[in-house]
Amino acid sequence: MTEIIAVRFKAGGKQYYFDPQGLQVPQGTGVIVETGKGLEYGVCSRPNAMVRDDVVVQPLRPVVRIATAKDEKQVKDNHRKEKDAMKVCQQLVERHGLDMKLVEVEYSFDGSKIIFFFTSEGRVDFRALVKDLASIFRSRIELRQIGVRDEARMLGGLGICGKPFCCHQFLDEFQPVSIKMAKTQNLSLNPTKISGTCGRLMCCLKYEQEAYEDAVKRCPKQDSFVECPDGVGNVTAVNLLREQVKVRLEDSTEQPKTYRTTEIRVVRNGKGKRPEDYVAPPKEELEKLRYIPPEEERSLGDTASLAALLEQYMAVNQQAEEEKKSASRNRRRRGGGKKEAQPDKPKQAPVAPAASDKPKAKSGSSGSGFKRPSRGPKPQQGQPKGGAQKPQQPKQPTQPPKQTQPGPKQGQETGAGGEKRRRSRPHHRRKKPQGEGGGAAN
Repeated sequence: MTEIIAVRFKAGGKQYYFDPQGLQVPQGTGVIVETGKGLEYGVCSRPNAMVRDDVVVQPLRPVVRIATAKDEKQVKDNHRKEKDAMKVCQQLVERHGLDMKLVEVEYSFDGSKIIFFFTSEGRVDFRALVKDLASIFRSRIELRQIGVRDEARMLGGLGICGKPFCCHQFLDEFQPVSIKMAKTQNLSLNPTKISGTCGRLMCCLKYEQEAYEDAVKRCPKQDSFVECPDGVGNVTAVNLLREQVKVRLEDSTEQPKTYRTTEIRVVRNGKGKRPEDYVAPPKEELEKLRYIPPEEERSLGDTASLAALLEQYMAVNQQAEEEKKSASRNRRRRGGGKKEAQPDKPKQAPVAPAASDKPKAKSGSSGSGFKRPSRGPKPQQGQPKGGAQKPQQPKQPTQPPKQTQPGPKQGQETGAGGEKRRRSRPHHRRKKPQGEGGGAAN
């Protein structure tokens, strides 16, 4: 057994093992260690622990000391210098017209070496650039070309899942990812859906690959000829996560039925054709393949599955949404949308016009400013003129011929006070109500 501590030189970078030399280093403490590049500053990611000898590569490099306040200040100064070196190098790249994209600048702990990381589609001749940088910074200059995955690892960001990049957060090294993993997991082969921000296949495809490969061993292939509790048929779809298959029965015209992988018996895997000398077993034997849930699962009912609960919830919500949309469409057709928004106002009963109300004069009447005296209905025989009594509505006469009394002369009208005045226009004559002893004036 060997005592070690793990050290990271960058956030989310790979961790390396060092010999603590008897020092007790807590997790998160800065340390100065000896590397092939010289003295470097790192952060302890794993405290003192004992590991097997075959896990580490001997000999282990030692830990020089725990970082002091002076060392911490030196590291901060180096980070400040890195930002200035980034700006200077970018200006020189534009001056020389090089097709390269600067990603990061890294100073060594003692400042004797500066590493510039860049990406480019092809080879770049940066010999003139190195000479200019060496004359400015008076240090050893190294330009290192990296890939797009390393670029995303250095810069960081958020993935399509909404979380920080795995490579920037906890991945020590990249694992090989192939398009076969996406096919095994029944994912869409659209590159925009299975690629990360770096443009390569997402690293998370590797996480569940072993679980899918294990499920594939227990599930039949598509188009396999199988036996199931209801008969024999071909597999039309396979759900690896639920370990269920859909089977289209030979002697049935219904839709494919869903069965568990434990309820089927594979006759021919992946071929899709019925064997020539195959004879289907009796139905009683096939019925033995049916899955019988245990007592606890039967007591919970059909909604015990989370998937069934989710489907039921989605169906109820979809039905409520459709009802809401149909009701809204009906309101728009009836034009009742605006009426519901306004409060109902109490309707006022229509008021019968009084006998003394004067009719409104039209704009074409002569004598502007003249107020016509109010007059009531024409009095009947035996009723005094100018009476204030409201006339009663007479009944409709039963005889077809109407007896009319001669009215006043044309162009004259008798008012409520008995005086006569001449009308300016004949169209102002008022039609008398029926049954009041006189017809309309002609």
